[in-house]
Amino acid sequence: MLMLEAEGKALLAGVGVPVPAGAQLVRSPEALAALPLSFPMAAKAQVRSGGRGKAGGVRRCDSLTDAQAAVAAILGTRFGGELPDGVLLEPWLPIAREMYLSVVADGRAGGFVALYAPEGGVEVESGPPPLRYEIGPARNFRAHVFRKLLEGVEIDRGVREKVVALTRRLLQVAAAHDCTTVEINPLIRLQDGSLVAGDAKVVRDDAAAFRHADLEAALAAERAREPEDVRRCQDASLMLVWLEGEVGLISGGAGMTMAAMDAIAAAGGAPACFLDTSGNPTPAGFGLAFELLDRNPGVRAILVSMFGGGLHTDRVARTLVNILATRGPDAKPVVLRLQGTGSDAATEILKAAGYANHSSLEAAVAEVVARSRDEGGRA
Repeated sequence: MLMLEAEGKALLAGVGVPVPAGAQLVRSPEALAALPLSFPMAAKAQVRSGGRGKAGGVRRCDSLTDAQAAVAAILGTRFGGELPDGVLLEPWLPIAREMYLSVVADGRAGGFVALYAPEGGVEVESGPPPLRYEIGPARNFRAHVFRKLLEGVEIDRGVREKVVALTRRLLQVAAAHDCTTVEINPLIRLQDGSLVAGDAKVVRDDAAAFRHADLEAALAAERAREPEDVRRCQDASLMLVWLEGEVGLISGGAGMTMAAMDAIAAAGGAPACFLDTSGNPTPAGFGLAFELLDRNPGVRAILVSMFGGGLHTDRVARTLVNILATRGPDAKPVVLRLQGTGSDAATEILKAAGYANHSSLEAAVAEVVARSRDEGGRA
């Protein structure tokens, strides 16, 4: 789970990482009137999606009026489809330099890796790759090893020493809270030479929630905010993401689903969803998938694309025949492509029920896109 910036900074501050002083989280413009504020300040949208800065989610405020207007505008804006959970108010920092520092879990390293770049901020990904120090378990961190590596990229000895100390603290957070990422970008050098975390990206491992009551509660709260359709799919071990297209897609496996989405787009259509049934390829799973797509008015035709490696497509075919027989007269048209283990038998099962089994993804996509263009999505 990606934590909000304010939550991540609280964890960092708890182990002695410097964060902007006097930060306050507000959820309405009216709340500012009762707060002790100093200007200039930054108003920062608290969202889990990226790119908020370029989308107007970080604003400079030089007065109470500015701050109230900024908070109102931010709270009323969606960033990556997400409304802010609040607005973080912080001092507008006198930045002399921006750097990048993170600790991330990496299976190849058998634990954690520290990453450092002498230039940070929004353009860090366009610069040279960060310095990489493979640590492994947090207890394996060696200051002298990291210090020696830093000499190759960071000329300021004072900065090197501070980065070594901060990295040890990031590892402390990562190990204590089951984090897969603890990132400071930018790590800011102020004009007085001190370093402060200008932002905080902390990602905690959902699978470790049973060890952390706060993470368990946060995941439950986040799930409660999900649309009902998405929650039902989660309960049924299906993966659903609604999109803006007209071709409903039921597929198996993330790779196969994305390949089908690309094929739909290449054929001039647009997928209406990412719906992966690989977690529950049963009558209940497929039944829920068809129910949701049939109910969505934006879906004009449905493609079922399954590739059977471990999954027997003949069994899927029998399931689909039973489900299709129960759909109402206004159900969306369906195009089928079941290939792999048992596909010859699947073709015969579908043929006996009056359905064609396409031999290629391209042929199936061409038909479903054509049918989605027919008036009402019907041939």
